[in-house]
Amino acid sequence: MKVIGIDPGYGRCGVAILEKNGGKEVWLYSDCIDTKPQDGFVERMAQVVAECERLIQEHRPDALAMEKLFFNSNQKTAMQVAEVRGAILQAAHAAGVATHEYTPGQVKSATSGFGRADKKQIATMLHMLLKIEKPVRYDDEYDAIAVGLTHLASVRQI
Repeated sequence: MKVIGIDPGYGRCGVAILEKNGGKEVWLYSDCIDTKPQDGFVERMAQVVAECERLIQEHRPDALAMEKLFFNSNQKTAMQVAEVRGAILQAAHAAGVATHEYTPGQVKSATSGFGRADKKQIATMLHMLLKIEKPVRYDDEYDAIAVGLTHLASVRQI
């Protein structure tokens, strides 16, 4: 089973490709899709979606896992992230990739065993659970890895 985990955003979108083989989760790829603040929202969203489509085409995942949107105090940003989420979900559906969503609590519990773990605890656990073969620059990338790992932990292997 191969999954693409996504932490959606239009300024920075975390992406990760993970695989489960013989009961073992394996990190294959992760990064952040960065867009330029001076570009318009639609251009930034299009860039994020195009890169997600490219990753889906290249890695052929069985599923896409994404964290459910948590509304913070900035509703304009949350609405734009919701638009990006919808575009990514539609792109996955068009490519025949099953989509799954997880709450922040589910992701924290699956990766650390504690539903209120902080970002540093999650990052530490991810390095203990997976052999991540590159430096991770941003929390968005860790979030994408974590949601992908959550999905692999949640599905039964046949």
